[in-house]
Amino acid sequence: MKLRNAAEQAGVTPETLRRWANSGVIPQIDGQIDEWPPAAVAHARIVARLRERGHSLERIREATAQGRLAYGYIEDLFRDRDGELSLEEVARETGLEAQLIERLWSSLGLPTDALEGLAEEDVQALRYISSVLEAGFPLVAFLQIARVWGQALSQIADAEARLFHHYVHEPLMRDGVPGLQMAEEMENLAGDLLPLASPIMDYVHQRYLQHFVEQDMVGHMEMDLGESDDLDELGRLNVAIAFADLAGYTRYTEEEGEEEALSFVEHFIDAVTETLPSGTRVVKTIGDAVMIVGQDSRALLEWAVGFQALFDDRPAPRIGVHRGAAIYRDGDYFGRDVNLTSRVVARARGGEVLLTDAVRETAERLGHLHLEDVGQVKLKGFDEPRVLSRATQSETEK
Repeated sequence: MKLRNAAEQAGVTPETLRRWANSGVIPQIDGQIDEWPPAAVAHARIVARLRERGHSLERIREATAQGRLAYGYIEDLFRDRDGELSLEEVARETGLEAQLIERLWSSLGLPTDALEGLAEEDVQALRYISSVLEAGFPLVAFLQIARVWGQALSQIADAEARLFHHYVHEPLMRDGVPGLQMAEEMENLAGDLLPLASPIMDYVHQRYLQHFVEQDMVGHMEMDLGESDDLDELGRLNVAIAFADLAGYTRYTEEEGEEEALSFVEHFIDAVTETLPSGTRVVKTIGDAVMIVGQDSRALLEWAVGFQALFDDRPAPRIGVHRGAAIYRDGDYFGRDVNLTSRVVARARGGEVLLTDAVRETAERLGHLHLEDVGQVKLKGFDEPRVLSRATQSETEK
């Protein structure tokens, strides 16, 4: 690539780019100022962003020598996102209104400034979306799916980048590998791994999709049999809900340190995920708290009591279990009963399972569980007190 074109890619003037190259900030040039390989252009883009943030050329040169900017070379492995198609042109091409494209783009969480110049790849993705909507899939549902995709895939991409940095980039820096050699090794490894990411994720998606389609049919069957209340509002479901967290986690962090506390949380969340019964799933994790949703209250209760036996050390888990109506939106569950369950677990002590009166009858049918009345408890944010019970394994089962 010629100097002028490289400068356009980096968003600076040719004179600035020439000055950077002559000062050794972009080592890939090696004296050939007028000929810019893709790796040099990618590095120039990184330098431009760092300069915008106020970093000096001396600091950037030092970071380059240390290999801290080796990621810049990997940018060449990704497709060029720059395009020249306007939003109006793409709207005519795809049959989607310009305002709808903006709304879809926002739902996916993509940067809106990209709509000022769209590429053919963007157009093809929007054609796929247009076909989905033309096939009759409701727009309101697709917008929710788009938000879930955007949130989930951005988290995946963030994890991929950070883990690659922690386990590949940083070890190379610690070993003192020269910057250019490091960049070459990282580029080769990323080039081998990147093409495999999409087929692996597609496989996992298909497996999960099959699982949740089956679970959804089971859930509909149970509602048809009269298990749930009359839920007329779109997206409102009757579900079993559990919240689990670690009692005294903040103090544990202060005493043992963040690394040890984080390791314990990871062990805790892995244990929850690996032991959950069929038909339940982790909806989200927030710090040391885990939200679980399923259809079968009995299975969730049995899991909660049995799970406590897995932990002997502090901080001990505490679990709250409830059943009620929740509104499903964007891959998450909302509503009064969800909030209530989170307040129930906050009243539990380490090692306890507290349940509400909504699942008390289910618990009483489980002969291997022992129930102890806690009484009416005032929960934060709720006017009326709620009857709670403590569930443990019966003596004959221990």
